Amino acid sequence: MLKTNAMRLLDAQKIPYESFSYPPETTDGEEVARTLGEDPSAVFKTLVTLSDKGEHLVFCVPVNATLDLKKAAKAAGAKSVAMIRQKELEPLTGYVHGGCSPVGMKKRFRTFLDESAAPLGAFFVSAGRRGLQMRLSPAALAALLGARFAPLRAEETE
Repeated sequence: MLKTNAMRLLDAQKIPYESFSYPPETTDGEEVARTLGEDPSAVFKTLVTLSDKGEHLVFCVPVNATLDLKKAAKAAGAKSVAMIRQKELEPLTGYVHGGCSPVGMKKRFRTFLDESAAPLGAFFVSAGRRGLQMRLSPAALAALLGARFAPLRAEETE
C-alpha cells in the first residue's frame, strides 16, 4: 500500500497504526465511518483554524460532531478562533480538504484532540490523502504531536 507522509512519520517514530482505504470520492465523514464499518464517534476529522492572535491551530473531533469554536478558543487560550478558508488549507498544511491528517503537516501547529478520544484504545484519523484513514492510539498520537485533550464538541441540539 502507498505510504503517505503521515504514515512515514509514524513508522519513523515506531508508532503502530493500521491503514484503511475507501473510495476517495466519499468525502462525508459519517459516510467514511459507515464504509469502514466503524462508529462515527471513533472516526475523527481534522480542522484547521486561525486564532485572534494569528496562530494556526489544529482540532480533531468526531466526524459526527461539530467543533465548538468557543470551546476551541478556550482550549487554546485564545479569545476566538475561526475556520480557515478551504483554499488556504493545502498551501498551509500540504493536505487537501477531505485528506487532512493531523500528522505530517508542512509546519507543526498546536493540536487539540476532543476529550472523547482519550478513553478510546484506538481511533481513526486521515492518513493524509482522500480515501485513506489510519487507526492508532489517541494517546500515542497526542504524545507524538504534543496534543492536548479538551472538550471541543458543540452540544447536540435537538
